[in-house]
Amino acid sequence: MAPLFTSFRLTPLLMLVAAILLAASPRMAQAEALLLIEADTGKVLQAENATYPWYPASVTKIMTAYVALKAVKEGRMTLDTLLTVSPAAAAQSPSKMGFKPGTQVTLDNALKMMMVKSANDIAVVIAEGVGGSIDGFSAEMNKTAQRLGMTQTSYVNPNGLPAEGQITSARDLGILARAVFRDLPEYEYFMHVPAIKFGRRITANFNKLIGRYPGADGMKTGFICASGFNLVATATRNNKRLIAVVLGAQSSAQRALKAAQLLERGFNGNKLSWLKPSLGTVDSLAPIDASPPNLRDEMCGPKRKRPAAENEEDDPDIVADSNSADSGISMFTAGLQAPTMKVSDLMAMPAAAATPVIVYTGPARTGAAILEADAAEAANQAASVAKRKKGAKGAKAAKLAAKPEAETTKPKDAKPAAKPAAAAPKPKAAAAAPATKPAPKTDKKPDAAAKPAAAKPPAAKPAAGSSAAKPAAKPAAKPAAQQKPDASPRG
Repeated sequence: MAPLFTSFRLTPLLMLVAAILLAASPRMAQAEALLLIEADTGKVLQAENATYPWYPASVTKIMTAYVALKAVKEGRMTLDTLLTVSPAAAAQSPSKMGFKPGTQVTLDNALKMMMVKSANDIAVVIAEGVGGSIDGFSAEMNKTAQRLGMTQTSYVNPNGLPAEGQITSARDLGILARAVFRDLPEYEYFMHVPAIKFGRRITANFNKLIGRYPGADGMKTGFICASGFNLVATATRNNKRLIAVVLGAQSSAQRALKAAQLLERGFNGNKLSWLKPSLGTVDSLAPIDASPPNLRDEMCGPKRKRPAAENEEDDPDIVADSNSADSGISMFTAGLQAPTMKVSDLMAMPAAAATPVIVYTGPARTGAAILEADAAEAANQAASVAKRKKGAKGAKAAKLAAKPEAETTKPKDAKPAAKPAAAAPKPKAAAAAPATKPAPKTDKKPDAAAKPAAAKPPAAKPAAGSSAAKPAAKPAAKPAAQQKPDASPRG
């Protein structure tokens, strides 16, 4: 009977555990999505919530770049084609370049600005230049997504700013990343430009793997409050390229760290992988029919220590947390294996020094003309800064001049009033002498002459209320001794 009784007692416990797991699974599904695949074969090496719908944020710009570069490859335009900033483009929310309507920029420079700075205004410039309008270009993006097999994706705009119906998944982003390398190998460079320089402004790539993780060669970051911190990251080692997708991370540092950990597992291999069932290819992953999670409260709500701002691509105040599960990473320099270090330590290091790529407005230039355009823009920016500083100084001076006269003179008046009060004891000693020798008796005329004499010493006024005031009145009765006191205080 004992075994039966034991099995009877264990059954409710198992049911409770199952219930807890079931209750927890929806929250886990909405917390984060991860995917690791081989770029060449599409083989899935790791997948967690990879087919759960998600808001793409600025990783949308991978598709914007793909569609634009496809147009170049098909001969519909060139990288030197001039695009014009429209009022609609200039009105986009940051991050952006901030160009005025009417400014022209080549497609080549526009792509670099969009992929490195994640400029939302430039994404619209590209969309209008290639597709005629935001709606026209979005339709082309959706057509391309369907052709590539991105069945969970729909686009409303070219930059990923919050919009109803702007949806994707880690699965679909993996498919898109593979298409970039497969269909546009000659334009891969746009996916890993380390930094851009526009005049005096230098902007590093928001993808923290560039310049830190060995072999990193793409692609794009993204963030809006509803999506969390997203990243599609790629790296190549020993002719093997991997694609990692991280959606819904808590910070820019964490999304980079998680992507690096995924890539490292893929490059190092898993000795126990033969025990796991094959996950097939990324195309064969079964989509989940659900609404994308909205992480706004978690990412930008009041409970967060440092609430993120909408579309804030980088999050410098939050550092990578040390993860005990970090695997060792081997860095190779000049063919030699460097000491092994944790992925978290590697990602916390400064990026390798790289010369930023100069970008500029106006028609395409080469050689010295690029440097001249860069110097001219730097001068314009310096002049603007000086003008703002001058305006700020002028405003400050005007503010001071506008203060009430009484307020500005009050401190000055207060100081002289204090000095005579300190000098009051001197007249006190001198005032005692006039009591012994009164001045010759006269009528009103001498009184009139005495008034200017009494007004001469500055100490007489403030001392009127002091003890020296009483002796000051006696010289009228006994003026005889007035000659000697006159000489002693002056000496």
